[in-house]
Amino acid sequence: MSSKQPTALIADDEPLLREELTALLAQAWPELRIVAEARNGREAVERFEEHHPDICFLDVQMPGMSGVDAARQIRGQAHLVFVTAFDQYALKAFEHGVLDYLVKPVEPARLATTVQRLRERMQSSSPSDATEDLLRQLAAQLQPTGAKAPLRWIRASVGQALRLIAVDDIDFLRSDEKYTLVAWRGDDGQPAEALISTTIKALLPQLDDTHFVQVHRSVVVNLRSIQQVTRGVNETADIHLKGRPEVLPVSRTYLHLFRQM
Repeated sequence: MSSKQPTALIADDEPLLREELTALLAQAWPELRIVAEARNGREAVERFEEHHPDICFLDVQMPGMSGVDAARQIRGQAHLVFVTAFDQYALKAFEHGVLDYLVKPVEPARLATTVQRLRERMQSSSPSDATEDLLRQLAAQLQPTGAKAPLRWIRASVGQALRLIAVDDIDFLRSDEKYTLVAWRGDDGQPAEALISTTIKALLPQLDDTHFVQVHRSVVVNLRSIQQVTRGVNETADIHLKGRPEVLPVSRTYLHLFRQM
């Protein structure tokens, strides 16, 4: 590989996540120049054909063409790094193969390891074309199945920042007109809230149903966050949460979930 300045493309459907990765790369690899960004897999392929960067950072799940599908078109022409919020996609084979991955939220230490690996590969070899088996495995994991892994992270705008909220930290979700209120515990254990544009109806099938249950047409609660349930009148009830002042309603339709109380 020549000593020319290394170049990269970043593909992610979230603009703030592209900005965050760009900023982290500026610290971890100051010589690297980001020559293109893309919002989906199709754009990633188009931008790649325009700029021919040395490295492509591809979000695994994007609308339309996924990052994996884009990688299958780019493979052999650039070094590939997958970026994902779902670590079940981080196949162990990647650790010793010709692909690499980063799990969101990207940690500087993990990025430093990836950067070092990319530097070594760029000095010692051209991008390998022997990745089809790994890409086929990853693509198979993206196919919808009845055993699809539950959602692990929810993206929410908090002020000017994009926050990745661990689903395990969420206490409850509540409809708020066209939005959903996400109530979770912050890094300090204190209650926090954010609005997202995804509806409860769309979120519920993605949640682990052993922990998250709908208790009202507008409320989904994490069973692990419940302190007590108090019966009300007319076959209703109220949920009191651990360390939170909110009291959540249980409608008659869902009262059967708490019959044994």
